[in-house]
Amino acid sequence: MELKEKVTRREFLKRALAIGGAIAIGTFSFKRYFGHRKIENYVDTLNLPKREARYYYGFGDDMVRCEVCPNMCILKNGEWGLCRSRQNINGKLYSRVYGIPCAVHLDPIEKKPVFHFYPGSKAYSISTTGCNLRCKFCQNWQISQVKPNQVNYINLPPSSVVANAKMSGATSIAYTYGEPVAFYDYMLDTATLAKSQGVKNVVITAGYINEEPLKELAKVVDVIKVDLKGFNREYYRKICSAERDEVLNALKVMKKTGVWIEIVNLILPTLNDAKSEIESMSEWILDNLGKDVPLHFSRFFPMYKLKNLPPTPVETLEMARKTAIDVGLNYVYIGNVPGHYGEDTYCPNCGNVLVDRNGYFIRAIHIKNGRCEYCGYKIAGVWK
Repeated sequence: MELKEKVTRREFLKRALAIGGAIAIGTFSFKRYFGHRKIENYVDTLNLPKREARYYYGFGDDMVRCEVCPNMCILKNGEWGLCRSRQNINGKLYSRVYGIPCAVHLDPIEKKPVFHFYPGSKAYSISTTGCNLRCKFCQNWQISQVKPNQVNYINLPPSSVVANAKMSGATSIAYTYGEPVAFYDYMLDTATLAKSQGVKNVVITAGYINEEPLKELAKVVDVIKVDLKGFNREYYRKICSAERDEVLNALKVMKKTGVWIEIVNLILPTLNDAKSEIESMSEWILDNLGKDVPLHFSRFFPMYKLKNLPPTPVETLEMARKTAIDVGLNYVYIGNVPGHYGEDTYCPNCGNVLVDRNGYFIRAIHIKNGRCEYCGYKIAGVWK
C-alpha cells in the first residue's frame, strides 16, 4: 500500500484552501478492511507521535490491556488496538494520533447535530483517524477505518487547537467526524485547556466508552451527543460490531454527571425502523434520561457497505418522531431533511415554534433567559 506523505502545516493549509476553504480530509486508500476483533501488528517507521495513553494495564511479557472502551483490547508488543489509534510498544500503551488531526473545520453547531446548546454558534471541529466500532453505514469511513499513516495530517497540539478556536470566533470545540474515544488523550487534554480559557467542549460520539474515562471526560466537557445506533442487540453486533448495553450504560453515566446530552438515531430501512423498536428506545430514554433529552431521528443515505439500501422514507422519520412524542419525550427532531417542520424546536407547553431552522440556518429564536418567549415555560438546554 502506498502511504501518504507527512505534510507541513503550511502545505496542508494550501491544499485545503484549494478545495473550498475548509481544512479538509486528504485522499484515502487502504489495503483491506480489518474486521472486528482483528488485532494487527505494525512496524512503526513513520515517526508518528508516541504519547503514553491513559487507562491501560500492563502485565507479563510486555502485554497490555487497553481499558478506555468496552473492547478491552489485549495487545502484544507492537500490536494496535481495534481503534487503530493505540499501540503497545515495549509493554506501554501509546496514543499514535495525539496532536495530529486529519480533519479540521469550522462548523455550525447544528451540523453535529446539537440543537439545545447555543443555537447559531460555531464549533471548531477536529478529528484524528480511528474508531472503536465498525459501522457498515459509516459516513466518515475514510478516516474512521484507517490508521494515521494512511491520511494527510497536520501537527496541532492542544494549545494550538484552543488558540485557533478562539481566533475563529467559535463558541466551542467539537471532537467529531471520527470517533473521539479513539483520540481520548488528545481530546481530554484539549478540553481541559479549553475549559480553563472559557471555550466550551462538545463531544460527538457513539458512546462506546468505559465508565471511569467517561467520568473524567465529563468533568471538562459541556455537551455529549451520542449516536444511539438502534435498540436491538443483534443490530448492534452485526451492523456496528459493538454491544448495545455498553452504550446504554454510558448514557446513564452521562446523565449522572450532569453533562448536557443529545441523542441521534440514524434510521436504516428494514434494519432498525420497526415502530416497536423505536417505541422501546423512546421509553428507555424517558425512564432513564428524562423527557427533556433531545432525540434526533436522522435520515440514512446509501454509503460505505450499505449502498444496497434505499434512503430512509421521510414518512418513516415522521412515524418515529410521532412515536417518541407519544411516549412522552418533549424534544424530538427529524434530521437530514432540510426545511422539514421536524427541524424546529417547539414549546412543550404552548406549542409555539421557539427555534425556527432550515438546515443549519437559524431563522428565528424565541427563547429568552432559557424560557419560552410566549408562555414562560422553561426550555431544557444551554442557551445564550
